[in-house]
Amino acid sequence: MQLNHYLNFKGDTEAAFNFYKSVFGGEFSALMHYGDMPAQEGVSLSDDDQQKIMHVSLPINECTVLMASDVNDQFCAQTNQPFTVGTNHYISINLDSSEQDKAKQLFDALSKGGSIEIPLDKTFWGALYGAFTDQFGIKWMVNCQLEN
Repeated sequence: MQLNHYLNFKGDTEAAFNFYKSVFGGEFSALMHYGDMPAQEGVSLSDDDQQKIMHVSLPINECTVLMASDVNDQFCAQTNQPFTVGTNHYISINLDSSEQDKAKQLFDALSKGGSIEIPLDKTFWGALYGAFTDQFGIKWMVNCQLEN
């Protein structure tokens, strides 16, 4: 299991992560835009939103990966979570495919008494994923990679 920092930005993830890359060095291990997502019924993204970052990962060292995405108004409305600078941070729990039961256990235990933003479920990127705010106001993500 690995715990990482996951940041949200309102449109400037790419600029922020190019800056972090210049400071820490290295290369992005993942960089996906919202326009790369498969089409979803009822979801229509503007050309501007399609260019925004859906996910970026910058390995800092062998134990730490800094990750982020841009949020948009549609996402904020869906999750009922307004974007607020200073609270745009998650702790991301990352597990491998052999730890699916552990992912479910951690999601259920940590989210008890909190509010679930995205229920734990399979995703198009080949993972079991969910997000929530715990009873103490801490935001968490659980990502268990099912496919490599």
